[in-house]
Amino acid sequence: MLQNIRVVLVNTSHPGNIGGAARAMKNMGLTKLVLVDPEDFPSPEARARASGADDILDGAQVVGTLEEALVGCSLVVGTSARDRRIPWPLLDPRECGKTSVEQVQAGGEVALVFGREYAGLTNEELQRCQYHVHIPSNPEFSSLNLAAAVQVLVYEVRMAWLEQEGLPSKVEKVETTAMLNAQPVTVDELERYYEHLESTLVEIGFLDPEKPRHLMSRLRRLYGRSGISKLEMNILRGILTETQKAARGEVSKRSDK
Repeated sequence: MLQNIRVVLVNTSHPGNIGGAARAMKNMGLTKLVLVDPEDFPSPEARARASGADDILDGAQVVGTLEEALVGCSLVVGTSARDRRIPWPLLDPRECGKTSVEQVQAGGEVALVFGREYAGLTNEELQRCQYHVHIPSNPEFSSLNLAAAVQVLVYEVRMAWLEQEGLPSKVEKVETTAMLNAQPVTVDELERYYEHLESTLVEIGFLDPEKPRHLMSRLRRLYGRSGISKLEMNILRGILTETQKAARGEVSKRSDK
């Protein structure tokens, strides 16, 4: 689906911005880059800024006019950084992402059009777009770098696509010991932990074995409802071991690091 959304850069003057845009596209899964009359391309600076997105640059289509860049598109969205005299349907970036994904889902092709670094798109170019999109940046410092503007819009496209596909937008951190972390601790392991915990509490003077006051019973209930994993048990046992060493005045290996 994302292959049917193209990023169109019009008359870009700095090749580094082309590379930065390519990197942003690859980050978000877009691959189709169209360059309208770029001032300096191909360029080593573009490749340097692409940071590995060389395939996007190698596959970029270079054309002479915006009309050529838009051939085959059923939806064209132009970025606009300032108010225009002619009112036009306006989208914010989130709406732009959703509208773009809906269009390609219906079988169409979409162009996200970005203008020149110093002046944006002309009124004539903007009138070739069905929608204008404005990034609501800080009005006191509203000018966005071209590659940064591309990043904002393609991010919103990806978020809309993930939602459409029913894919997660949050990926939980996977620990190298994930299998161990998922395994619940066994009853016998818990019993050994309780023995270790009780001896440690006695050693540090927190538990008086002559007057226990049901402390261990309460701790058993606490840990019993916690759903402790094997990895978490290893951590708890390690804490107890280091606590005992400290109580005995032994030098911990951890303190030497």
